[in-house]
Amino acid sequence: MAIDDALLETEEKMDLAIEYLRKEFRGIRTGRASAGLVDHIKVDYYGSPTDLRQLATISTPDATMLIIKPFDPASLKDIEKAIYASDVGITPMTDGKLIRLGVPPLSGERRNQIAGQVKKMSEAARITIRNARRDGNKEIDRQQKASELTEDEAHKAKEQIQKLTGQYEKKVTEILDAKTTEIQDS
Repeated sequence: MAIDDALLETEEKMDLAIEYLRKEFRGIRTGRASAGLVDHIKVDYYGSPTDLRQLATISTPDATMLIIKPFDPASLKDIEKAIYASDVGITPMTDGKLIRLGVPPLSGERRNQIAGQVKKMSEAARITIRNARRDGNKEIDRQQKASELTEDEAHKAKEQIQKLTGQYEKKVTEILDAKTTEIQDS
């Protein structure tokens, strides 16, 4: 494995950590209606778990309301059960053709709890990024011991890995700051 391969693999792991964090943040309630609150919910549709976004149209007519309109009206009850079973914390209202979810405003205390939860998720992403750095450095060390790399090449590769780590940790901080602002301002 060449230096470029080790760097590429390290960067791919860091990219995955960032994408996972973004996906997790989409599902966090901020007091504002967003399709991201429910689109990841798994619905038992004819025996197989299916994402809600594949079974229905999810729209937000205003900042406090989500409307879910199933493509198949027969799946309405299954969708309703899945929403009840999820950790969204919103009670669905059904009128026979669609489901309405009223998103209540968040209290100050709840905003602070969610902000703390978001910080923990961000720290988990940072740990994943640091683990990718460690794995990349181990690979460089292995290549150096196997005489595939000179000491100077290994040093440069480790510097590049550290630079990547800094860039990705900065991205995590930017994503965290944006989400925290969204939570506090909604």
